[in-house]
Order: sequence, then structure tokens, then C-alpha cells
Amino acid sequence: MANVDELAGGFSYLECPRWRDGRLYVSDFYTHQVLAVDESGAVETIAKVPEQPAGLGWLPDGRLLVVSMRDRRVLRQESDGTLTEHADLSELTTWHLNDMLVDDVGRAYVGSFGFDLMSGAPMQTSNIVLVNPDGSTQVAAEGLAFPNGMTLVDGGSTLVVSESFGNRLGGFSVGPSGELSEPRAWASFGPAPTSSDVTEVLSAVSVLPDGMCTADDNTVWVADAVGHRVIRVAEGGSIVDQVTTGDLSVFACALGGSDGRTLFMCAAPSFAEHERRDTRESVLLTAKV
Repeated sequence: MANVDELAGGFSYLECPRWRDGRLYVSDFYTHQVLAVDESGAVETIAKVPEQPAGLGWLPDGRLLVVSMRDRRVLRQESDGTLTEHADLSELTTWHLNDMLVDDVGRAYVGSFGFDLMSGAPMQTSNIVLVNPDGSTQVAAEGLAFPNGMTLVDGGSTLVVSESFGNRLGGFSVGPSGELSEPRAWASFGPAPTSSDVTEVLSAVSVLPDGMCTADDNTVWVADAVGHRVIRVAEGGSIVDQVTTGDLSVFACALGGSDGRTLFMCAAPSFAEHERRDTRESVLLTAKV
């Protein structure tokens, strides 16, 4: 079992970690900051996003893209540090934006809640929006049970997405222009919940998949938000490894570090906004895998 260490703490709620150029970039929801953390635990504020940052990625020229959750936009950070609108997704989505995957050519896949999760509204399915490098948008996939973390496998030909309230990881074939087709269950952890009540769904799922990243053997590391662990999953749903996080729940993960073997984990006591907004109990954990 891998040893888990705390790299940095004192955050509100960390999500959407990405390793790049020697540092981990991460969004801290309720302080409205994008942060960079190096391997010694030193923290730098990279951007402030008033409407709450989430998914992160980079264009080929190195400019940062960041999801602005509440106003449903993707922002672009210019070389002088200012943020400008890259794409407006408000007409294509029905509630807050969520995580984002940006591929090597700058195409961004953005998930969204689909309903007012924090107020206990009935669950509704949602979509993934494709944002092209020029900022143009189109719906790439629909009918997903809370699309969350995403990653690419099979050399980039397959997109895998956490369907957090679907008890599964969805899979799509990626076309030459970034279009998604052939929707399927890439990994199933059991029957899909049938209730629209979030509390009932949470009690029904065996895994609540959240943020994820690809391992070097085409498996994926996935944060299990109800299992206090990160699991390594093979296509089909076999769990081939795990890292447990004790009393803390873990909501996202990324591989990185100078050796590429450090699993970074965003952990907190819970995900509920009213419990996290005014507290500073979220931590960044690491384990060698």
C-alpha cells in the first residue's frame, strides 16, 4: 500500500489538478484562485476567477485555459496575466460548468452539472461541450450522468469520462476533428442508479468517479469520491490498484512529479459547498505509484 503524505494544506476545496513544467496547477473553488504548487509545497497564485475556477488546460502556445463555473465560460490567460473570454457556453449548458480536458491541439472538452446539485434539485443528465482552439463551440455528447473528470487513452483515440452519478466511466471514440462518437460504458462498477434523488444515488453507487488521469499502461487513476480512495481502473471496470486516504474524501487526482510517478490527490472532508465555502480544510496529498 502506498504511503500518503500531505504536500500542502489550508485550502477551501481543491479540484482539477494538472501537472505542467515542474508544478501542479489546481483550482481552489471558494477562494476563487488557480494555484501552482511545486514539489516542496510552495504555493503561487496564478489567476483569480471571480465566478469560481474549475477545469484547467493549455493551448499549444502555452496560454492557460480555465473554466469559470458559475457564468459558464472558458477563460484564456494572456501573456500579461489578464483573463479574457475564450468561449461562452451559457447557451449550450443548463447549470455550472465542471471539469475540462484540453488535448494537444488545444481542443477543450467541458462538462457541466446539468442541475443545481448543491440545493438538492432532482438529478438531470448533462452534456460535454467541445470548444475548438478558435473558441467556437458545439455539443459533443449528451445524456451523461454528471460528466466530471476526463482523460484520453488509446493514444488519444478514446475519451474516458467519469459519470459521477452513473456508477461508471463513459467512453467515446474521438474523431479527426475532435468529435465524439460510439458512446459506451468504458468501465462499469455496477447497475446504474434509477433514482433522480441525489441522496438515494449516493447510497446506490459502489464508486462515485470524479477527477481522473491516465496511467502509462492505458489504465486510469480515478478519484472515488465516496470511497476515500483513488482507484486504478482497467477497461471493463476491474480495479487493479488503489490508494486510500483515511478519513478524507478525495475528489481529483493527477500524475506528475519529477519522476512522473507521484499521484497528487485533492482531498477534503466533504464536497458540499455550505461545508467547504468558509473552511480551509482541503489538502493536497501525494503518493508514489
